[in-house]
Amino acid sequence: MEDQLTPDQQAMVRYAIESGRLSRPEDAVQEAMALWERRERARIELLASLDDAKNSLVRGEGRDIIVESMRHLADEVHQRGLARLAAEKCATR
Repeated sequence: MEDQLTPDQQAMVRYAIESGRLSRPEDAVQEAMALWERRERARIELLASLDDAKNSLVRGEGRDIIVESMRHLADEVHQRGLARLAAEKCATR
């Protein structure tokens, strides 16, 4: 498979080679493909998790967990806010 890089992409590859980050242009393509593959795998896993969550809700499962998670998150945000206010008071004294 062959494809052309844009002028900006070619400049990035040249810079990476000149700076010693990469040895050859093929390394840039391999690294880009590895990053893309990781991102796509993460996207597929996220979509599968969302499907599982939707199906769980349709079956009536998981609602208590969601409410509990939201309460926990709200408590964490509240505690961080209190800590930030306390830190600001100390800084102004």
